Amino acid sequence: MDGVDRGADPETLDAVFAALADPTRRAILSRLAASAASVNELTEPFAMSQPAVSKHLKVLERAGLIERDVDRQRRPARLKAEAMAAAVGWLEAFRQFWSESFDQLDGLLEELKKTETQGSDHGGNGHE
Repeated sequence: MDGVDRGADPETLDAVFAALADPTRRAILSRLAASAASVNELTEPFAMSQPAVSKHLKVLERAGLIERDVDRQRRPARLKAEAMAAAVGWLEAFRQFWSESFDQLDGLLEELKKTETQGSDHGGNGHE
């Protein structure tokens, strides 16, 4: 695969994938996909403290996956697309690679089936 990079900054990708490695952070991102939310709102579904959720938010923010607005005391978090788009673009190259590999495998299997069918059509009973 031609040394896949697709223009993504390696440090950004490292931060995004490290942030996505944690199931709590993935759940927070899923929640934020519905709408922006405050730390209090994000704490509700988790059995963890506000400071623990805040630490997860800081990791997500450093990775560029969210941004925090200053709305008086609330500071709602919301998704940012750029860093996730970079990671998706990087992964897309691998999807293309696997798709092409599977297409090649399908072609090979079709050739093998044809060869097998032709072999059985040209006698196997010894009466030629």
